[in-house]
Amino acid sequence: MSDTGVTVKKNIDFSEWYVEVVLKAELADYAPVKGCMIIRPDAYAVWEKIQEVVNQKIKATGHRNTYFPMFIPETFLKQEAEHFEGFTPEVAWITQGGNTPLEEKLAVRPTSETIMYSMYSKWIRSWRDLPLKINQWCNIVRWETKATKLFLRTREFLWQEGHTAHATAEECETEVMWALNMYKDIIENTLAIPVLIGTKSESEKFAGALYTTAVESIMPDGKALQMGTSHNLGQHFAKVFDVKYIGEDKMDHFVWQSSWGITTRLIGAMIMIHGDDKGLIMPPKVAPTHVVIVPIPFKGQDTEAIAAKTQEIAEILKNKGLSVILDDRQEYTPGWKFNQWELKGIPIRIELGPRDLKNCQVVIVRRDTGQKTFVKETDILTTIETLLQDIQNNMLIKARNILQEKTTAVKSYDEFKQIVESKGGFIKVSWCRNPECEAKIKEETGATIRIIPFEKETPQTNCIYCGRTGKDTAYFARSY
Repeated sequence: MSDTGVTVKKNIDFSEWYVEVVLKAELADYAPVKGCMIIRPDAYAVWEKIQEVVNQKIKATGHRNTYFPMFIPETFLKQEAEHFEGFTPEVAWITQGGNTPLEEKLAVRPTSETIMYSMYSKWIRSWRDLPLKINQWCNIVRWETKATKLFLRTREFLWQEGHTAHATAEECETEVMWALNMYKDIIENTLAIPVLIGTKSESEKFAGALYTTAVESIMPDGKALQMGTSHNLGQHFAKVFDVKYIGEDKMDHFVWQSSWGITTRLIGAMIMIHGDDKGLIMPPKVAPTHVVIVPIPFKGQDTEAIAAKTQEIAEILKNKGLSVILDDRQEYTPGWKFNQWELKGIPIRIELGPRDLKNCQVVIVRRDTGQKTFVKETDILTTIETLLQDIQNNMLIKARNILQEKTTAVKSYDEFKQIVESKGGFIKVSWCRNPECEAKIKEETGATIRIIPFEKETPQTNCIYCGRTGKDTAYFARSY
């Protein structure tokens, strides 16, 4: 792989382009441990921005952060058979501590329901203890056997998992939908990625859940990516782990539970949706750096004055809460710097040369469109603030166009198969709700039901596979 720039075109070899961008923009690297990744500072800064937004929203609604151990006794997982069966192939086990064999195997956290709910049964006593709304930021280990794909498929990843307990089914339903819509809002308005929301089919739901709702988007290569999930667990886990409360009626009742989460794969989605042949394009709301300033001295002319002026501009922007890099390195040419910061996706570049200094102006360049504008010194701050919002809005509009272009309604199975192979994307079809049809489509095409929309549409045809009466409109796609 070349050390300079992105050498692969996004529309020629999407997979290789993605790897190049991730590595060369210094977002991540492959770890010495097979199947794992190292999240580098710029990408971790994006994750921190996501954390800030999520924390603000959950804390405003009474959720509190906590931390549970990453080791889960095997007996805990086995208590819930369906859940255990769903995760067994991916569980990493610890059988020895130091030189001493363990009396009981410990799972390295594939998800936290079992260990958390064993404590909920201890903490929840009466209706006064409800609702219990807890969230955890942590790492997860699932022993993937497929090829590593940075941010999208690794054996260890970071996530957020909310786990709530409620007195009534209605309260639980409300929580499930609140979390789902929170994710939709964050992904669309912070990461500038449009999504579809709805329910998963029975075969695709979370193991042990009453039902699963999800946030899904489509990537430019036509594959779907699950961006977040919100599960209604009903009273299933409550009955397994004896999570009960004494109601105002003095009777024992099992709680109703939800769980919901997002992961660092959101960073992968951001790269794929917004990047171009020059590298990253960072949405301003999560960009680690908003503005890079590049002074352009010419044969020593006005060098000190240019340096002073760029420093002054940097301080003005920083004082308004913007993150700024002043790239005054002498060993690189301005052109080299332009390429580097475009690769890293910084939303705005400011250039200042001798002519600009003389005219009391700067050149401002947008990363999303490449548009250059001459701006008077006195207007720099207001222009930057307006441009950052414009860039954020424009990125969402462009991404919505991708979603629209990659969504196709079909009326026959032959057309379905042709679209899967030639175009990909979401394929909108009528489905009879028979899991056998769903399984056959997956077996024959590799496409699965990604979403059954909440807003029920009258099916336009009979079932795409068997020809019986269509009962649901479903969105199929191949996925990451």
